[in-house]
Amino acid sequence: MTVSKNAVKGGVQPLPLEEAKKRGEEIGLPGHFSQLNVFRVLLRHPPLAKALADNLSMLLGQGNVLKPRLRELIIMRIGWQTGSNYEWTQHWRIALMCGATEEELFALRSDWKTSKFFDDADRAVLAATDDMLEQGRILPKTLSLVKKHVGDDDQVIEVVGAICNWRTFSQLLLSLEVELEEGIESWAPDGVVPENAPPIGSDAQSEVLEEA
Repeated sequence: MTVSKNAVKGGVQPLPLEEAKKRGEEIGLPGHFSQLNVFRVLLRHPPLAKALADNLSMLLGQGNVLKPRLRELIIMRIGWQTGSNYEWTQHWRIALMCGATEEELFALRSDWKTSKFFDDADRAVLAATDDMLEQGRILPKTLSLVKKHVGDDDQVIEVVGAICNWRTFSQLLLSLEVELEEGIESWAPDGVVPENAPPIGSDAQSEVLEEA
C-alpha cells in the first residue's frame, strides 16, 4: 500500500454545478445527489442517472431492510478491493455514522477473516462480497451463511442487490475516472492506497502520455 493525496484525472468531466442541478431537477433527482461529482458526470445521461439514483435511494433508506452497518461494510470492502477512491472515501464517514468503527474499517483493508471485530452476520456479508468480486456470483455455501445469520429472504436479496449496486458504482467511478469533490482528501482517513488502485495525479497523466 502507498500513500497519496491526489484524485484520478481524466475520464468524463462533470457538468458545471448549476447545469447539473438544473438537469437533476428536471428528472426529479434528490437535490444533494446533483452536487456530487458522480452524478454531475452521470447527468450527462439523465435517464441513466435517474435509474441509478432511484436504486441508490432505495438501498440507502427508502424501503431498505438491511441493517445500514452491514450495507456499509459491503460498500467499504468493495471500495478497497476494487481500488475505488471515490467509493471508499465518500463512505468512510457514512460507515462510521452507521455504527462501524475505524478498527473494523481498517480491518477491511486486509484479511478480515482473521479479524476479531466481526460477528457472524458481518462475516457472512463480507464473504458474499468477496465471492461476487472473485467469482462473479455468491457461492451456495456462502449464501447459506447469509440466510442463517442475516435475516429473512428480503434481507438476503438486499445483500445481493447491495453488492451488485456498489460493484456497479465502483466500475462506473473507475471507468469514468470520477474525481472526489474539491477539498476532500483521497483515501480517508490516512491516505493509504490499495495496491490495485489506478494511477493518480501526475502518475496518471504520465501513463497516458507514455501510451500515446
